[in-house]
Amino acid sequence: MTGEPVLEQARRADAGETSVALGAAVSVREFSVTFAGTQRGTHPVHVLDDVTLEVADREFVAILGPSGCGKSTLLRAMGSLLDERATTEGTAQARGATAWMPQRDCLLPWRRAMANAMVGAIAAGVPRERAAARAARLFEDFGLAGFETAWPHQLSGGMRQRLALLRTCLSERPVLLLDEPFGALDPVTRRRMNQWLASMELTDWIGEDSEEPRAVVLVTHDVDEAIALADRIVVLSGRPGRIVWEVTAQHREDKPHQRFDRDQLLAALDH
Repeated sequence: MTGEPVLEQARRADAGETSVALGAAVSVREFSVTFAGTQRGTHPVHVLDDVTLEVADREFVAILGPSGCGKSTLLRAMGSLLDERATTEGTAQARGATAWMPQRDCLLPWRRAMANAMVGAIAAGVPRERAAARAARLFEDFGLAGFETAWPHQLSGGMRQRLALLRTCLSERPVLLLDEPFGALDPVTRRRMNQWLASMELTDWIGEDSEEPRAVVLVTHDVDEAIALADRIVVLSGRPGRIVWEVTAQHREDKPHQRFDRDQLLAALDH
């Protein structure tokens, strides 16, 4: 595993510096966020309060919570994408580089599907030949084979989201941050996307050649989406967001679809 040596981490700790825990892909420690008032006379907004969370190597974590509780703020903090107006306490960081996928697919209408897929890799500095070879394979794996030369407007909503996810994976960043990536889809298409994604080991497609810990963090307000996809679910309270519940999937051969207690999660959301 790459990363700074243990002795260097110990030196940083003695000096009061912070680092991601060994073996963790993402580490959030006693993290709080406050935004200044947007208009004169308005009070600061305390968005997150004392959040501590670690995401392990090859783990898929879903973050649930009501609207406005700070889910997206927490995700952005993991990717060092917080607005400069934010005042923070504690730390939130990933061991390796991160790739962020927003709710909208953000495909470029003047580029065909394959060219759209390559955008993330080119921006991340991945050699074009390597990215092209991976893209050809991923088009097959993501159910997009035969649509390499299609324009975005010729693709269905679900296909566009698959292409956006493929583009994100091609950046070869070991930590994937998904900010309600299927929220713009209709309920039927969203359910199909969740079934498709649940059938995949997404960490096998990201940071493929990286020795750094791989992980996926999904922000959603959809309980069923979290249940279908996650290895672990973290529930945030209303603003300021605090962790009020955390549960790991139970892998039961007799009831493979009952990995989480849905009623328990709903009760936690009503906390």
